[in-house]
Amino acid sequence: MPVKVRLPDLEHWKAQVKCQSGCPVSTDAGRYVQLISEGRDREAYLVARAPNPFASVCGRVCAAPCEDACRRGTIDAPVSIRALKRFVTERYGVESIRPDTQDVLREQAILEGNLFSGHMPVRPLDATGGRRRKVAVIGAGPAGMAAAHDLALLGHDVTVLDASPEPGGMMRFGIPEYRLPRTLIHEEIQKIVSLGVTLRSGVALTSSYGLAELRREGFEAFFLSVGVSKGRDLQAPGVELDGVVKAVDYLLNVNRGFRMDLGRRVVVIGGGFVAFDAARTALRASREEEAAELAGETDARMKEAFDSARAAVRGGATQVTIVSLESFAEMPVLRSTQGHEEFEEAQKEGVVFVPRRGPKRFLGDGRLQQVELHGVLSVFDESGRFNPRFDDADVLTLDADACILAIGQKPDLSFLQPADAVELTPGGTIRVDAATLATSAPGIYAGGDVAFGPRNLIEAVANGKRAAASIHQYLEPHQATLEVTLDVEKLPTRDYRMLAGFEILDREAPPTLDLGRRTGIAEVETGYDPAAAAAQAARCLVCHVQTIYDPEKCVLCSRCVDVCPEHCLAIVPFDSLALPEDERASLESRAEAGGLPLSAMLKDDDRCIRCGLCAVRCPTDAMTMERFQVQERFATRPSPAAGAAGQEIA
Repeated sequence: MPVKVRLPDLEHWKAQVKCQSGCPVSTDAGRYVQLISEGRDREAYLVARAPNPFASVCGRVCAAPCEDACRRGTIDAPVSIRALKRFVTERYGVESIRPDTQDVLREQAILEGNLFSGHMPVRPLDATGGRRRKVAVIGAGPAGMAAAHDLALLGHDVTVLDASPEPGGMMRFGIPEYRLPRTLIHEEIQKIVSLGVTLRSGVALTSSYGLAELRREGFEAFFLSVGVSKGRDLQAPGVELDGVVKAVDYLLNVNRGFRMDLGRRVVVIGGGFVAFDAARTALRASREEEAAELAGETDARMKEAFDSARAAVRGGATQVTIVSLESFAEMPVLRSTQGHEEFEEAQKEGVVFVPRRGPKRFLGDGRLQQVELHGVLSVFDESGRFNPRFDDADVLTLDADACILAIGQKPDLSFLQPADAVELTPGGTIRVDAATLATSAPGIYAGGDVAFGPRNLIEAVANGKRAAASIHQYLEPHQATLEVTLDVEKLPTRDYRMLAGFEILDREAPPTLDLGRRTGIAEVETGYDPAAAAAQAARCLVCHVQTIYDPEKCVLCSRCVDVCPEHCLAIVPFDSLALPEDERASLESRAEAGGLPLSAMLKDDDRCIRCGLCAVRCPTDAMTMERFQVQERFATRPSPAAGAAGQEIA
């Protein structure tokens, strides 16, 4: 039976670094993890920070899609990438004693080009070739501030307007402080403001002061990132009773310092992180001195439930129950490594879970007394859309003093006018082009929750960066672009080594405070020490390094095949391969020129652990270890080669 194979090309090699491919902002996570294992923490921080203006924030609350993509996870457990990012930001980020370390990214970009993948091109202001263009960013959440960061680096005059008295959006008002310190948010945003960004807090757009008025002030382009600040309504009898609150309203009050009396028994409806946060907070606020929390954030819809649950715990409850439509197997949050760790912490703190149930009605005499739940037959319909069906014969009643509804959020777009010509979706979000984030109105872009609904923080950051690039192209279509090249380095076989025992090292979650010491708003996660960080980083399978096969030197001895511990190499007859006809014809013509029958070296990249034994065993240097890295450099003039690889790997 023919063996289905593919010939490697540039996209194949890039896709092998699965953590980077899985990151919405393309952070080269594997590279900074490898640098940590080598003790090069400062350089590791620069790699982590280059594409992400909220690196320190993400070190604590990122959903870590990179970990879900990590190839080590297919073998045992993924590398602790998110916690390792926190390790280097605590040494060189805004929260460290060296908060200006990141400034070298701008200096090097000006002098040498962009040495770190994902960092915007930086130009001295007197070299922009023209006047600075005015851009308004509406909303100072992660998407808006990320857009402002990149637009400022690109030389634009950026003003951020936000309705709240303090910037940060749901980072500040949705995530509990014991997960994400407010000082950290402040320092990250101040670094962005220091690029020349103007921040106007407490300025809300209204029907009388909207986009038309901003145009008259001279703004030429807009990025709408107002987030989703309104909780979704639930159509169920009794939802109007006192004690039934929306998660977003509850968290906004808690994070602004207002205490809400929830009573002793709290039910949280929802299966995400907002629910978890509300439950865990309510559960321990009856002993305020013991309130605390664990960092973590994953699927955005699920996050709302986790957050609300934790906040409810801090509100004074002694019995907190999370009710979710999904079974544990269906909950998106439990499909991620970060979500599993969050779930375990919630259970450890006493939160009770009731899966596969949904609210039927709320009972009480003016004040909530009971929540009636019916069983769930299915959550999604045949086409995969969210469309739950219930079994009214299967009813469970829970006593409750309060119920927090963590069932989603929606945006407040009352400031948009018909003359703005910004089209909305049936779900009430702003319709955008997925590639550019352009709306139906020229010069107006939108991203983050207001365009896609609640999502992860890192996805919001990615939206901001994408919008900045689109706005830059809209305002300056003829300016220079980025050149993307692939740099390849052959590693001397005699020097190539993986840490002894790396393949048997277990994933260790970052240490946390003992339950009895979780007080006030202290962070529960304490972070790795240098030795633990180096050990966890050493688990990385170094996907940047590939075994490269040179058929001209191969003598078909099969020593590489024999020594491979993962059995991921094989030498087979060429005729056994299933290849496209054009590729087969090309290879066959080369074989005829040499007068020899063809054999093929096959490799399963998913199983390879980069141990290097094949290269060590090869007697002819036909098998080598080579490191590749994608680099971005600022081109001073438009180049037809921009975006193309400078080199291929054979």
